Amino acid sequence: MSGPDTNDTPASTHTSEPSTHFGFKQVESSQKVNMVKEVFQSVAAKYDIMNDLMSLGVHRLWKRYTIDCSGVRAGHKVLDLAGGTGDLTAKFSRIVGESGQVVLADINDAMLKVGRDKLRDKGIVGNVQYVQANAEALPFPDNSFDIITIAFGLRNVTDKDKALASMYRVLKPGGRLLVLEFSKPSNEMLNKAYDMYSFHLLPKIGQLVANDADSYQYLAESIRMHPEQEVLKAMMDTAGFEQTTYQNLTGGIVALHRGFKF
Repeated sequence: MSGPDTNDTPASTHTSEPSTHFGFKQVESSQKVNMVKEVFQSVAAKYDIMNDLMSLGVHRLWKRYTIDCSGVRAGHKVLDLAGGTGDLTAKFSRIVGESGQVVLADINDAMLKVGRDKLRDKGIVGNVQYVQANAEALPFPDNSFDIITIAFGLRNVTDKDKALASMYRVLKPGGRLLVLEFSKPSNEMLNKAYDMYSFHLLPKIGQLVANDADSYQYLAESIRMHPEQEVLKAMMDTAGFEQTTYQNLTGGIVALHRGFKF
């Protein structure tokens, strides 16, 4: 008697889960959102203090420059995406005035709460709305916003192409997107010094101030995994944005990308 015909054995239907990076680690794509959430749940309370320490206060100048480049004016509707503790929202709120609106959106409820409490303590209440939202699937109608900013948040998004397409959808014709993000220093000596600082000093500051070295190790790694300037520009082009440009700030440690929807 012959044995079973191996050709009749059904092939495995198992398909592997798509993977992405979480810092330097490869993880299942479906896991990254929660892993990033845990990082920002941990650092939310000390986020502003750490930003000042990490950048020696220069992050405030980067954000101010972003607002200066936004073209925002009274009556505009602005989406401050991944807006965290509300630095950009606070300034936008004053500029758009009573006839305008700023939506502070963040995927992380802990960051959103810190931002809401901080802005309310400053008396900013009338024209700001708070929305917990995933950048990949923004819960807003098409053509909703005159300006969208995402500052130091895009590198934490799992599917950046999907997020850029979602931003394009909710931006009004004539509107502009500004992406402020850590990038690749243009000078090799600066790049080496930046690596030394990021991987040796930054986690120690995180441990000392926020009692969390691991989260700041991840943040350093996430910066290195973020698309370089020209790559991100090409991604914005693919999403439909036009007249895309970028400007290096502080030697390329940070870059401000801009694009329009026509």
